[in-house]
Amino acid sequence: MNIDLRGAMRTFATGVCVMTTYLDEATGRRHDGLTVNSLTSVSLDPPMVSVCLRHDSAFLADLLKTKVWALSILDVGAADIASEFAKSRDVRAAVLRTVSATPGKRTGALVLDSPGWLECRLQTHLPAGDHVIAIGDVVATGTQKRRPPLVFLNGAYQAIT
Repeated sequence: MNIDLRGAMRTFATGVCVMTTYLDEATGRRHDGLTVNSLTSVSLDPPMVSVCLRHDSAFLADLLKTKVWALSILDVGAADIASEFAKSRDVRAAVLRTVSATPGKRTGALVLDSPGWLECRLQTHLPAGDHVIAIGDVVATGTQKRRPPLVFLNGAYQAIT
């Protein structure tokens, strides 16, 4: 039996976010960001979310040390930003120096100028195949009126019209 999970999941529309964290080093704080579309609301009381990250990612290694992150939910005008944050760590670092972002008040992780954002503290993480599920307590949120959300469907960024 041939299981084409990637092919089947391409037909499932998901929202697109940039997830950020940082690592404090001898030379100062080094921020990193990564495009994710695996954001899931886990609980409203207490407020919790999950994201899935490749188990071998340097971003995940930083997150497991820092134990905080922010998620910026992107709108249709941010497809280029989503594409850049899906690239190598060096490319992502250059993009972080140019996007409009501020450190979150509760975590210090960068929050991008976007329609919605969350700041989270790591509660637990679980290995799952070639990924790790990070579950976090939501410690702050924010929204603002913007353009429609950016979604990922059939292998491409799309706008809901």
